Amino acid sequence: MSRVWEVPVGDSTRVRDARTAAREACAHAGLGPRRTAAAELVATELATNLLKHAGAGRMVVNLVGPPSGGPGLSVQLFSLDHGPGIADVPTALRDGYTTAGVSLGAGLGSCVRSADVFHLYSAPGRGTVATARIDPERAGPRTRPRTPAAQAPAGGICVSLAEAEQCGDAWAWARSGTLLTLLLADGLGHGPKAAHASAAAVAELRHAAHLPPAEMMRRLHTALRPTRGAAVVVAQLDTERAELAFAGIGNAGARLRTAEGWTSLVSHPGIVGAYFPAHVPVRRMPWRQGSLLVVHSDGLPSRWTPPNDPQLLARDPAVLAAAVLRDAGSLARPVRDDTTVAVLAPRPPDQHP
Repeated sequence: MSRVWEVPVGDSTRVRDARTAAREACAHAGLGPRRTAAAELVATELATNLLKHAGAGRMVVNLVGPPSGGPGLSVQLFSLDHGPGIADVPTALRDGYTTAGVSLGAGLGSCVRSADVFHLYSAPGRGTVATARIDPERAGPRTRPRTPAAQAPAGGICVSLAEAEQCGDAWAWARSGTLLTLLLADGLGHGPKAAHASAAAVAELRHAAHLPPAEMMRRLHTALRPTRGAAVVVAQLDTERAELAFAGIGNAGARLRTAEGWTSLVSHPGIVGAYFPAHVPVRRMPWRQGSLLVVHSDGLPSRWTPPNDPQLLARDPAVLAAAVLRDAGSLARPVRDDTTVAVLAPRPPDQHP
């Protein structure tokens, strides 16, 4: 999951690059021709829409675990811009809709039909975030996209320093009975060796999802010893007890949103796989309706501002993660490391596209 494709879209030649990135990602994920064709179509339409509607933006393509949290990979495409936004998203998604002579609906409508999950959030004057997930071909008749079963309780986005192929960060989630665990790993440094460390953490999560956070951290420490090590965050939600347990080691951040507002969760100094603390502090907090957790690597500016738009906060976790990443960075604050944002927000799927 460490391979990342990022394509700045500033002119029509980059539309082809976005399509190529989608095709390469599908090859890495082992997707078949039908799903690859769907990914290429979605990438083409989103990149074209960036130029026509926003003037410019960027496409990011990640490999992610499937919505079930099991083995295999899906392809997640992101479209990010700071353009004028879309005032009426449902209308814009209709085929044939145009504004100012620019066709939007045909492209966005085809994205909805082609992707297994498609979400779009837009705020007038602040830009648009679109996400599309392409899953492996299903056996038997294909069900409608965006059914409740297709919704994942967590979502995230990874980008590499200087658009490098390998990202030293990774995130994943896993379920074991009533336990839902979100993990973020930031391999020491960046590049292939950092990616190897974070990938090792993700692989170990699949075998350790039944463990409490402190014990899971110790197991991760053993698994990462052959690597250069990583900063790791483990957030485990017990859905039966409605309680969140948080443990972090290294330079990674997290913020929990409740009805009272946002709370920062602090990680303990150390490096999993190298300099492990004698005691792993675990913070436990109640999880209420509407709660959500944002975790991030240190590529995100430390003083990023949490979103306060209720419509955005109710969206799919991948959309929220992408919006946080987009809004935290700027030309005045260039990214100085690999950056990952992941969101834990298990809830019934919203009705927004």
